[in-house]
Amino acid sequence: MKLEQKRWDSVHGWIPELTKTEIGDAQLILIFGATPLLKEQIQLQQIKDTYPHAHTFGCSTAGEICGTQVTDDSIVVTAIKFEHTQIKDVKVNLSQVESSYQAGEFLAKALPLTLPSLMSGGEDKLKHVLVLSDGSKVNGSDLVRGLTSQLPGGTTFTGGLAGDGDRFGETLVFGDSRPAKETIAVVGLYGSRLIVSSGSLGGWDPFGPERLITNSKGNILYELDGHSALKLYKNYLGEHAKGLPSTALLFPLSIRNKSGETGVVRTILSVDENEHSMTFAGDVPEGSYARFMKANFDRLIDGAVGAAKTAHQAIGTVAPNLAILISCVGRKLILKQRVEEEIEGVRDVFGEQTILAGFYSYGEIAPFITGAKCELQNQTMTITTFLEE
Repeated sequence: MKLEQKRWDSVHGWIPELTKTEIGDAQLILIFGATPLLKEQIQLQQIKDTYPHAHTFGCSTAGEICGTQVTDDSIVVTAIKFEHTQIKDVKVNLSQVESSYQAGEFLAKALPLTLPSLMSGGEDKLKHVLVLSDGSKVNGSDLVRGLTSQLPGGTTFTGGLAGDGDRFGETLVFGDSRPAKETIAVVGLYGSRLIVSSGSLGGWDPFGPERLITNSKGNILYELDGHSALKLYKNYLGEHAKGLPSTALLFPLSIRNKSGETGVVRTILSVDENEHSMTFAGDVPEGSYARFMKANFDRLIDGAVGAAKTAHQAIGTVAPNLAILISCVGRKLILKQRVEEEIEGVRDVFGEQTILAGFYSYGEIAPFITGAKCELQNQTMTITTFLEE
């Protein structure tokens, strides 16, 4: 696997120069950028001209990761030339399906299970699927369930929900096409010589009592302990309630289904004052238990390092070629000037030879550890590593 990385912003232009490439025949280009820049599409055409044979795959973000730097209002490009791995991309718009679950089913079914091998007379099996989803209209839990229902056993998938800064406005996704809203795209990776691992950890502390979810529908929460969830939430937030929904990123909920079960953190995407409801990135099932969460600076950074260690341990002592980092925008808002510390912690685990790329998201898709069930995560640092033997 050969890689190169470039970044564009309005002050410096392309660094390094986009036209100076050593892998113009790259097969896959990862593109993460600010929503306004992706809508302009000027830089996207330049990327296509530089890598004319590559599939482009990307989304809008709440911050771009390039190496150990975190930037806003930029575009980060990571070009990948595989030696032994093939790719296949598929996308769907929400207007084409009835639900997020059906979108997941459609995408999984559209990916072939094998591709004719380029190296032999055999076939390359589907090894891993990268997922990028609309970040404002999709129920991430349903999307994950739809993908899981159709992907064959042994095939892993990871990814995230697109962002739009802390504005929670329009999010864009593209798979070998123009960036579009309400879109989900996947890239299937095929081949036996590709090793993929992942890790996902948070670092948030619970506070206050655990409360029963007494009225909810899918990812919309109405009542906790028989009372208005929104009113209760505002009481906890105090003066922070004036900045909803963006300030909700600082105080997510932990959702637990069963006694003793590890809670899944959920981020609020929007509030409806008329309905007294809160919409989350994933399901908040009726009958589950919810607890408020708050940030701990050091534990957030430790969580990122822990996710990197988990991903690294799954592939042994060899450093991966590429690590895709998807971290929640809530972590970025909390860490502020310290945000690059969580990326630097990841760098310390993998070493200088691993290319780091990624973005700050509205949700993360991954298992907690390699081999576990994939879930929608919120407020985590999720890391997927790739090593081509």
